[in-house]
Amino acid sequence: MWSVRPARPQDAAAVAGVHVRSWQMGYRGLLPADYLDGLRPEDRMSRYTFGQSDPDLASTIVAAEDGAILGFATTGPSSADEAEGRGELFALYVDPDAWGRGVGRRLMAEARARLAGQRFTEAVLWVLVGNVRAERFYVADGWVSDDQQRRQEIWGVAVDETRYRRRLP
Repeated sequence: MWSVRPARPQDAAAVAGVHVRSWQMGYRGLLPADYLDGLRPEDRMSRYTFGQSDPDLASTIVAAEDGAILGFATTGPSSADEAEGRGELFALYVDPDAWGRGVGRRLMAEARARLAGQRFTEAVLWVLVGNVRAERFYVADGWVSDDQQRRQEIWGVAVDETRYRRRLP
């Protein structure tokens, strides 16, 4: 059985692999195929800062099973353009081979608990426009779109996103 724990610096390569594979599978048809096919974990892994204990910085948890990373979630204080005192789910990705096993639901529950533990009463997240699978997942977890849209560059590609909000206990 798998468990959830804080990410460690030595998890960077495995998390990057999950990150890339989930983008390649989940965003197929939403982003250019040649772009997705060119993503490489080694280009992503140097950007992670796992093992930080500063509550003002984002932190990551992983779902792991027998040493393999199945998924991860990154949370923290909301980005600068958001209201003060609001938390944010920056990333939630599960390896496509682990889809349907409850990994995403467990990571989401743990991520929400972490944000609530930081005394946030509300959280936001951004979803790639057209990502129906993610929208269904978040809505089932109680997140609601507030119709706020943005365009930003992520990993060298411009994406359109919609904001979702959720009250925290």
